[in-house]
Amino acid sequence: MGPADATHLVRGAQAEALAAQFLQRHGLAIVARNFRTRHGEIDLIARDGDTLVFVEVRLREHRGFGGAAASVTARKQQRVVMAARAYLARFPAEPACRFDAILLDRLDAAAIVWERDVIARD
Repeated sequence: MGPADATHLVRGAQAEALAAQFLQRHGLAIVARNFRTRHGEIDLIARDGDTLVFVEVRLREHRGFGGAAASVTARKQQRVVMAARAYLARFPAEPACRFDAILLDRLDAAAIVWERDVIARD
């Protein structure tokens, strides 16, 4: 891993920490971070009342390929849904859930865009 990769990982971790703090300030409880399966990863898993929320955090500081929202591709959405299914398999009955995105174009809590229910489940 080169210096650019290490910087990318650090910036990603900072974005996830900002997102977790933001969600907690809005009443959500963080129950897991960086849940990984062989199919994909979920950055944050939170509870919003009785609803389980799978959160994708996207930091896109350069707009050359579109902003943070553009980086949530159909393939990325599919991987998040597959990872969520693995997480949900541990429950005897599937709880209500939704998929949110926290979008940042810079590492600044004031720049957070919170998109709720962004991924349709099949």
